[in-house]
Amino acid sequence: MSFGLLFSQQVSGIPQVESSVESQVEEYPTENGIVYRVVVKNLDTANYAVYNVFIPTGVDTVRGAFIHQHGCGMEGRGVATAYDVQYQAFAKKWRLAVVGPDLYYESGCHDWKNPESGSGPSLLKALEQVGKASNYPELRDAPWLLWGHSGGGHWVLGMMKDYPERILAAFCYSPAFDPQWAYPDEALKIPVMIRHAGANDSNSPDGKCWETAVNTFHKLRSAGGLASIAHTPYQNHNYSFVRYMAIPFYSSVLAKRLPMGKSVSFTAMRDIDETTGWLGDTLLTNTYKYAEYTSTPMALSWLPDSMVAAKWKEYVITGTVVDRTPPPAPYGLTHKRLHNVAVELSWQATADVESGIKQFNIYNGNQLIARFPEHGVYQRFDTNGDEAIPMSGLPELKTVVMVPAGAGANVSISTVNHFDMESPRTVFTRVD
Repeated sequence: MSFGLLFSQQVSGIPQVESSVESQVEEYPTENGIVYRVVVKNLDTANYAVYNVFIPTGVDTVRGAFIHQHGCGMEGRGVATAYDVQYQAFAKKWRLAVVGPDLYYESGCHDWKNPESGSGPSLLKALEQVGKASNYPELRDAPWLLWGHSGGGHWVLGMMKDYPERILAAFCYSPAFDPQWAYPDEALKIPVMIRHAGANDSNSPDGKCWETAVNTFHKLRSAGGLASIAHTPYQNHNYSFVRYMAIPFYSSVLAKRLPMGKSVSFTAMRDIDETTGWLGDTLLTNTYKYAEYTSTPMALSWLPDSMVAAKWKEYVITGTVVDRTPPPAPYGLTHKRLHNVAVELSWQATADVESGIKQFNIYNGNQLIARFPEHGVYQRFDTNGDEAIPMSGLPELKTVVMVPAGAGANVSISTVNHFDMESPRTVFTRVD
């Protein structure tokens, strides 16, 4: 028995959780906001779901929720999304909540990959609970950006079937299990991008990722859906720099679909006129402005604008998207003289939305005197599940540098993103 008993009642066509209970919402402050944690348990089975929801500091109204669903066998790693500084910066820019679910079922993903098993209704319950606890009650009705890997990609497709009116956009990373269901007309309004690795993907009779991607794309696109497909042939099921494509795709769709004004209701989402977009030839990787294409547009990927079309082409050719813009500069800089040769520095930083934070460079005048962290990177992501590393507990932005007293030192610091683009330096007050 799974979460199947959770929704005997229908309200406005949306399954409601009945036989479930939530834990108290716990709060975990971070440098950029608060992570709220809640557990939704099934009273009739041992199945339960844990949701970690990040809400950025300074947001007046939550306008949507980015929901990042892990794949099969990756339970326990979903929490990382809520602590991912790149996704946190993305959320702050667009006034979103970031949701990292962990679904624990007796049968594993065999059941949870289908939203009607209860994994859909439990999400609704968690968002409502966190909305109340955080004083952002609009979270209950905010529209969604969905992301899913493998079994999580199957779950996203299931959500498109069951909750299409709530979804702003969807990104499926090697979705699995080739669902045979039909999609309602409302799902055809959802911009969706599907990534797969072709022959290198997980293509066993149980996985069928290549089949899932191609069949789903053709099913949606032939019906007039706003679907695109990205084949990265030199990668595999567990290797893709998918967020470098997903974030600009989402950003373009958010600009076109988010409700106008202060409304956050999913019922106020705007539809996109297909003819204002671009098309991508999946075989030749050529791109075309929709209005200027003279053949059959349903045979090509639909892309929301010229920027996404260019990045889609780069992604399918190279397997990544290069960030060519510098990150924002650090801020909130302070220093404290420890003794005559050492100064303690502390600062704050907003991650580069496109490519995160690799490190910070520290200068005395024009001389590079240190980097933070001293070795490795500040945060990266696992190309398998796309989860942040470290998963939580990032090191505090504080370090000690050697700057002799009386030398008239002028210390500055910059942020470096994962494509080695460096921000402008932010200068500390004169260190005496």
